[in-house]
Amino acid sequence: MKLISYNIQYGYGSDGRYDLGRCAGLVDGADIIALQEVERHWLRTNEDDQPAILSSLLPDYYCAYGPAFDMDASEKREGRVVNRRRQFGTMLLSKLPIVWSRLHALPMRRTLRPLNTRNAALECMIRTPAGSVRVLSLHLAHIAAEERLEQIDYLLAEHRRAPSDGGPWSGADDERQRNWTNGELEPESPAAAIWLGDFNMEPGSAEYRRITGSMPYHPGAAYIDGFVDAATVASEPGPDFHTHEKIIDGRLAKRRLDHCFVGGMLAGRVRSVTADVGEVASDHFPLRVAIDLETPGIGSSLAGR
Repeated sequence: MKLISYNIQYGYGSDGRYDLGRCAGLVDGADIIALQEVERHWLRTNEDDQPAILSSLLPDYYCAYGPAFDMDASEKREGRVVNRRRQFGTMLLSKLPIVWSRLHALPMRRTLRPLNTRNAALECMIRTPAGSVRVLSLHLAHIAAEERLEQIDYLLAEHRRAPSDGGPWSGADDERQRNWTNGELEPESPAAAIWLGDFNMEPGSAEYRRITGSMPYHPGAAYIDGFVDAATVASEPGPDFHTHEKIIDGRLAKRRLDHCFVGGMLAGRVRSVTADVGEVASDHFPLRVAIDLETPGIGSSLAGR
């Protein structure tokens, strides 16, 4: 299956042009698409409802949207209130149904300067042919490593609790006349997970090591409840592999800020990781990951452990 992570910078390209269609065209065809910086009702983007527009541009996908923050954008027309929310967050689109989703509002440090904004991770459970997987589209803080470390610690704790916490509901329905389950079986909350997004961190950083661990004697180690950098197990060549370019102190900085981390039981299923270097539809480049989610057996890798 083909996965893509893409920070679309609300449709504004590095060429200064706003064109949401360019972003949709780049990701169309993937099986799972994780987007960051998707917004609703901002003046800078013509007050567009971007989740609705992206859904219409990509009609073959199921989708979920998670706003990191939510502000009033209502107005009165002909004496009546028209309710609207100004939102900014992450989105996930999938060719397979999104069985359930939940939004994680990540820890935030209040600043005096510069501007800091709330971040979030959208978690979606998808039943693939290989087994059920929790896929996250996330965006971490851009200012300081300390804030990102707090956010990662929160997400790691939620990840490790997920199988025992369960999904949207658990247990037997003792009020069947109210039909709380809508006639469905209890949805699973699997151990297998994939994190996709703009992490605002580079390989080797403290935040990166918090996710992958520091294991100099066993660089290929994969913990059942831990994560592995998909690019590392795919053996991506060359130091020029990057997902973001920016002029810093007068020099062009090429950085790998966008990542895919896979749970330990998925490490051997990663086939390739690439980036569409040079695309101008955003200030980031799409990150593409090919992973075997067709061969059954994700759950069986946990048997007897």
